[in-house]
Amino acid sequence: MPSFVWKGKNRFGAFQEGILIADTRDAAVASLRRQNIQITNIREKGREIRLLPRIPHNVSSKRVAIFTRQFSVMLDAGLPLVQCLEILGEQEEDRVFREIIQAVRGDVESGASLADAMRKHPKAFNNLYVSMIAAGEAGGILDVILQRLAVYIEKIVRLQSQVRSALAYPVTVLLIAAGVVFIILWKVIPVFAQLFAGLGGELPFLTRVVVNASNFVGRFWWVVIGGLVLISVAVKRYHKTESGRRVIDGLLLKIPAIGMLLRKIAVARFCRTLATLTASGVPILDGLEITARTSGNAIIEDAVLAVRKAVEEGKTLSAPLAETKVFPPMVVQMINVGEQTGALDQMLSKIADFYEEEVDTAVAGLMKLIEPLMILVLGGIIGTIVTAMYLPMYAILNKIG
Repeated sequence: MPSFVWKGKNRFGAFQEGILIADTRDAAVASLRRQNIQITNIREKGREIRLLPRIPHNVSSKRVAIFTRQFSVMLDAGLPLVQCLEILGEQEEDRVFREIIQAVRGDVESGASLADAMRKHPKAFNNLYVSMIAAGEAGGILDVILQRLAVYIEKIVRLQSQVRSALAYPVTVLLIAAGVVFIILWKVIPVFAQLFAGLGGELPFLTRVVVNASNFVGRFWWVVIGGLVLISVAVKRYHKTESGRRVIDGLLLKIPAIGMLLRKIAVARFCRTLATLTASGVPILDGLEITARTSGNAIIEDAVLAVRKAVEEGKTLSAPLAETKVFPPMVVQMINVGEQTGALDQMLSKIADFYEEEVDTAVAGLMKLIEPLMILVLGGIIGTIVTAMYLPMYAILNKIG
């Protein structure tokens, strides 16, 4: 029979460790649980079994949404919590998420609460998720909370996919166009430059500019590519700093058309998140803090944290929201009505529904605006290059004439 080396806490909170002989790892865990031991680590001699695996990447929101929906259905059907986690872990295709579910199951089986077990895995279950699970466990409505979580995550995933689909087309076209222009300057223009040099004479100004650009790309192409990579890395690193996030996120909100779209997305996400948290029994101050941290924009985050501070001092929610100048007046007025009628969570849900529809309309309008702009910009670049190459030919034909 295999031997298992374990570490854990007894019912008095004192750390203990030892070696246990059992048929399987599950049998060893069950034996220790009967002894009121909360396991922190267990391994078979010669092979470690990690209850808290290292996670190399974040788990996708779509997978978490599917997990949450299935979890709620199983609990509603009356299956025990540990059995639900065992089934969900066995059927999960993503290896990282499967290890997380198994680790959560092991912690719950050892006596930890579901919220505490999930809190150890922030790359799969964020603060909002854990807070709602904790509220569901405290109120005995875990299945209801999981249903709300599933709906919330599905709506957020849909919102994110709308933005990605809106940006995918123009970004792809611009990248392909940039590659085509780069190849033209690198390989095609030098052929014309040699032809013009053989003919002699002074080239037109526009042609000289394009030829010089081609010479620079031909000689220092590695500088161009390296510079673009360095700029990209520098912007990402700058955005990770507190000041950088505020500067870049503030500029994004000021971009015509795009800034308005981002603001509508932020409002929809704020209302949806806060509505889900308040309806689940999470205190308003905790809900505002979680909403701020999950807003995705530093300007919105600062505004929500300022609102939280004002609410903590005894003010209503709508008054400090109006003072931030970030949220539209309609949102502030509807939240004020929700506070007065005692139906804040329902009012926030209605606002979120409205702004999610507004995002649909804004995305469609943005696509109609971007397409002609891309055609204009790309046509101007290609047209400039072609004109620069034909100007010397026109000059030669005029002299011949």
